[in-house]
Amino acid sequence: MQSPYLDEGQRRQIARERAGFLWRTEWPTWLLIVVIYGGWTLLVSHFRQIGALPASVLLVWWCAWHLSLQHEILHGHPTRLVWLNRLLAFPPLAVWYPYGLYRESHLHHHVDSHLTLPALDTESFYVSPARWAKMGPVLQAVHRVNKTFWGRLLFGAALAIFATWADAVREPLGGNWKRAPMWLAHIAAVAVMLWAIHAWSGMSPLYYLLLISYPAQSLTMIRSYYEHRPAQDCKQRIVVNEAGWLFRLLFLNNNFHLVHHDFPALPWYLLPRIYHARRDAYIARSGGFHVRGYLELMRCFGFKSVDGPVHPHMADDPEQAPVQ
Repeated sequence: MQSPYLDEGQRRQIARERAGFLWRTEWPTWLLIVVIYGGWTLLVSHFRQIGALPASVLLVWWCAWHLSLQHEILHGHPTRLVWLNRLLAFPPLAVWYPYGLYRESHLHHHVDSHLTLPALDTESFYVSPARWAKMGPVLQAVHRVNKTFWGRLLFGAALAIFATWADAVREPLGGNWKRAPMWLAHIAAVAVMLWAIHAWSGMSPLYYLLLISYPAQSLTMIRSYYEHRPAQDCKQRIVVNEAGWLFRLLFLNNNFHLVHHDFPALPWYLLPRIYHARRDAYIARSGGFHVRGYLELMRCFGFKSVDGPVHPHMADDPEQAPVQ
């Protein structure tokens, strides 16, 4: 779906890109699929030869990279066939979530008017005043620390994983079995994968879970750290982060996040081109929500909260719209 915020020049630019060889063939994404799955397989099968430390570091990167690939695939790449895209994204290299659940949750997140609202945005790290009041002091402290850069790396993945798995248990206990087949298929796939990893490399499942897949999930938290902020204008809730090439590669240019929200179907390798063609306009429309890379966030907010965990525009009722 094309954003109503695009001007006529940008619409023409995107139409040209859509008709071009890159978008029509999607060869960069096909190449990425080969590199990610092939590289992960080589790292696991040659784990002992490479050495535990370098192989583990590379596997953390590869699993985080795979999460970025899943994000690209759920937005309709590299094919128009939903079933084929699901198949390409299904392998649970990073373990913690079924791809189908991630797809469903993330597409809900793309309702821009809901961004950051705890009751509506499926990827919000903010909490409502009502929920905050019910938290104990330890959980409140964790949420405060989670608003620092290093705290997000330490606790962000754990908070997200716990919330997701709690829902997975709560739903069938409440009589909702809709997602049970998806979770069972995911758990079975994870079990087979962990068995294969042990057979190939001698790596224990616990080692993979704690020293590879969890750090990979934490690494992805760098991208989501201060990716959205509360603001009355929904487009001013979305960051423009001019990250360096390494993080752009890892996150597949999703750091140009306002561009991605404007046009979710735009392939990852075209996001910089669209952004730089109208850089000043994007920064202006973001309300100055502009960051010069993730290292800037680390320097400024390594041990300092970027903002508070309680959403500043929420009414006491977490189901209500933001206070105007």
